[in-house]
Amino acid sequence: MITTGALTETDRVAWENLFAGYNTFYGRTLAPDLVDRAWREFSSGERMHALGARLDGELVGIVHFFTHVSTTSADVCYLQDLFTAPEARGHGAGRALIEAVAGWARDRGCARVYWHTQTSNTTARRLYDQVALDKGFMQYQIPLGS
Repeated sequence: MITTGALTETDRVAWENLFAGYNTFYGRTLAPDLVDRAWREFSSGERMHALGARLDGELVGIVHFFTHVSTTSADVCYLQDLFTAPEARGHGAGRALIEAVAGWARDRGCARVYWHTQTSNTTARRLYDQVALDKGFMQYQIPLGS
């Protein structure tokens, strides 16, 4: 059975492994100082937040998210990172993490939860199409340095 909840200091190593897997999927390697910064932010729980999914007590999935203001609604929640260990996929961890973030955001009066994924991420999109609406937006970026 999948359970979700806050990460604890004892989750650090497992979280780092899952976060590395997430970043590898997107073709990047994070510098150790960015990994440390993220963990500090999640630990303080002020600006960025993280939850974990556990299968039989083992951390098998992570989600990172934060809220921001909106010009057209109450605050919104951006689900930035979602990753489930390959060996745990198909057990409901991703769905449980999305539902946990939605509940967290609902409890805080957010108008919606949203996220991005690559159009080629067909495995994840099968789940996303079941739990959310594809609003048809595209993302554009202007890189501002390294």
